[in-house]
Amino acid sequence: MRSRLMRNLRRIPWEAAFLVVFFAYISVAQQVDIQTLVTSGSLEGMRWPNFSDYRNGLREFYEPTGFTPAWLQGQQPVPQALSLIELFKDAGKKGLDPEDYDASRWDERILALQGSSGGVAVARFDVALTVCTMRLISDLRIGRINPQHFNFGLNVEHKKYDLAQFLRDRIMTSSSLESILDEVEPPFAGYRRTEQALARYLELARTDDGEKLPAVTKPIDPGQAYSGVPRLARLLRLVGDLPTTANPPGDGQIYDGELVEAVKNFQRRHGMDTDGRLGPSTIKQLNVPLQDRVLQLQLTLERWRWLPAEFSAPPIVVNIPDFRLRALDEHNKVVMDMRVVVGKAMRTQTPVFTRDMTYVVLRPYWNVPPSILRGEIVPAIQRDRGYIARKNYEVTTQNGKVVASGDISDEVLAQLRAGKLAVRQKPGPSNALGLIKLIFPNEYSVYLHSTPSQSLFSRSRRDFSHGCIRVEKPAELAAWVLRNNPGWTLEKVQQGMQTGKDDATVNLVKRVPVFIVYGTALAYENGDVHFTDDIYGHDAKLAAALARGRPYP
Repeated sequence: MRSRLMRNLRRIPWEAAFLVVFFAYISVAQQVDIQTLVTSGSLEGMRWPNFSDYRNGLREFYEPTGFTPAWLQGQQPVPQALSLIELFKDAGKKGLDPEDYDASRWDERILALQGSSGGVAVARFDVALTVCTMRLISDLRIGRINPQHFNFGLNVEHKKYDLAQFLRDRIMTSSSLESILDEVEPPFAGYRRTEQALARYLELARTDDGEKLPAVTKPIDPGQAYSGVPRLARLLRLVGDLPTTANPPGDGQIYDGELVEAVKNFQRRHGMDTDGRLGPSTIKQLNVPLQDRVLQLQLTLERWRWLPAEFSAPPIVVNIPDFRLRALDEHNKVVMDMRVVVGKAMRTQTPVFTRDMTYVVLRPYWNVPPSILRGEIVPAIQRDRGYIARKNYEVTTQNGKVVASGDISDEVLAQLRAGKLAVRQKPGPSNALGLIKLIFPNEYSVYLHSTPSQSLFSRSRRDFSHGCIRVEKPAELAAWVLRNNPGWTLEKVQQGMQTGKDDATVNLVKRVPVFIVYGTALAYENGDVHFTDDIYGHDAKLAAALARGRPYP
């Protein structure tokens, strides 16, 4: 190759030959510099210099072109590079940190290109842009942190792109990078609404003065005096609970009128009892800084990205902290919405995971889990040998053969205590599972089911179960999941629950994906944004993991 170059140089004037040699030298130097940076897996001057987790992807990206610059023509950024830089600067709109993509450093890098007589500035610019682009695409596609870091049953591996190929085939050739990012992000309407809510709350957080409402020792009822009324009206008008057309309080110290209705709306959006009273819990929620609400929205966007981007059928989504189940249609619109009871926060949390529902069981037995058997059933039998009969239980072998259903002998009790026998509750209205359970086989032994304890659905906070999920409208939900099974109308489901065969299994003709998720900020279709408490502490753990910076877990 060198001899061919020398032969060609002899045929052109010496000035031109000098320029050819000079630019060839520069080009080779740039290639060497890029290859050196890629091999090192580190680039000083970046916000997060260590990019070793993307090193293989960078090598695959640059090798086919011999490590020549990808984002520059000469020393000028190509249009796609400039568009990417703008996207980095706007990453906050996606709930991401713009500095994760060096948002404040690109102007200086572009200036360095203009003054560069060698390949160092070119190489540093080009590699930094590739790293930041790969980071942005990956973060939007699968989130920054792997959900399995928190022992969640979510797998993002199947969603990952071949980033080198994606950049070559989609990014470098595109004239509309925003439309490409739209394809990268989750397909859910709720995700888009959360992005919109984030933009709104970012503005609200900048606008609000942050004044705290005065604490109260006992609730303020409508018609009573409260010194925080002016601030209360100002805050509720800002967040949209008090209409802008509402009249200001007639007496600056009296809590009444439209302000009471605005507080009820605020309470409803924050998962509280809507009594309109200004009690300590309501004041506490009102005093949460709007910047904290921004963080909740950002963390919720991160969790949306952990969910499957493609699924075999419209899913059921259970959101743990807001105690609700929603069924979606083919367009990801909510077609069914109901309250649920989830696992206790302190001891028996409902896990976060996804699986496919495959069958339902009408009039089921309840097979008592070993932990409940040891911790609750055995002590109850010790106190009352007639407990099994009174609660409609029966003692069985591990393969389901009935051993006893009346008074329990010392021998049977000893075998129960040793874990050699099991206990199940007979089908019927008093069964802990109610009259139906909906199964999506999983290693957590968690499922959806009805319950005889209907009163719990009226509570604003509903973490009372041992981990399984009790649903408010079990017959309607069962009819929805069985909609592809011929003949399984709501009436047939209700009949099967009330008078049908005990422990009758109905296999689904078409599987239904079930997402058990955790999001403390939810943007509704009507524009309302609902916030809930971090009942399991998952938000705090995610925020702490993100605060450590790259490379993220």
